[in-house]
Amino acid sequence: MFALGFALLVQPAVPAASDSPIDCVGEHIQGATLICRTLPGAGVSLGDITVTADEAGYVILGHDRDAPEQTELRVSAGGLDFSRSLDVTQREYEIQRIDGVPQEYVTPPEETLARIRSEGARKAQAYTSRWQGSGFLDGFVMPAEGPITGVYGSQRIFNGEPRRPHYGLDVAAGEGTDVHAPAPGLVTLADGDMYYEGGLIFIDHGQGFTSGFLHLSEVSVEAGDRVEAGDVIGAVGSGGRSTGAHLDWRIKWHNRYIDPALTLELDPTVLAD
Repeated sequence: MFALGFALLVQPAVPAASDSPIDCVGEHIQGATLICRTLPGAGVSLGDITVTADEAGYVILGHDRDAPEQTELRVSAGGLDFSRSLDVTQREYEIQRIDGVPQEYVTPPEETLARIRSEGARKAQAYTSRWQGSGFLDGFVMPAEGPITGVYGSQRIFNGEPRRPHYGLDVAAGEGTDVHAPAPGLVTLADGDMYYEGGLIFIDHGQGFTSGFLHLSEVSVEAGDRVEAGDVIGAVGSGGRSTGAHLDWRIKWHNRYIDPALTLELDPTVLAD
């Protein structure tokens, strides 16, 4: 539906060994997504996070931005206890310097801290969603059209002050440009005026694999809405900590931020019967 504007890393299927109970698509690289199929209801661990496969055996996993060089994939079901050691490709991240950010978004004034804490609690609560649907099996598409101006993992320096890494994919687009759901899911948060994010939407695509859409000028959905891939959910803006109109698309899986770009060429259909 939308062109990304830069080359993606090749992400082949990860075949199962003949004695393996799990098949996955995706790469073992920092920030990457894995969509897997195993035994229905099996417990699946990637490193220190354990999740449960759905009734068809599907599960979605993700490597952290700073995942170690080696981690373990484990599947447990009944008397089965399978594990495999994985090599995780390490990445080099960019340093991005951004000047001209209003200083209140770099060092918030005291009177804003209560609001920031309250909004942080709302976001944390929304991230606990574990929708039982499987929207991720439809694959992902770009939520907006435009040049890529910021990439996942880069170290952000605002007005000369180092801050947390950037966990999203920034798409430059004009104010009011439509933002689309990249995959089916359940809206778990929708607010038109958050301190750091401006207009903000969260969509759980299944099993807590949650997209966030930041700096929106318009929010067209409400918490509890079901959306399909391509549905208009809002419009590009420049609210919150932003120096111009753009969409910041982020993905979080449990306590790990995932690279949205690495979801775009996953083809879960190869796992179907």
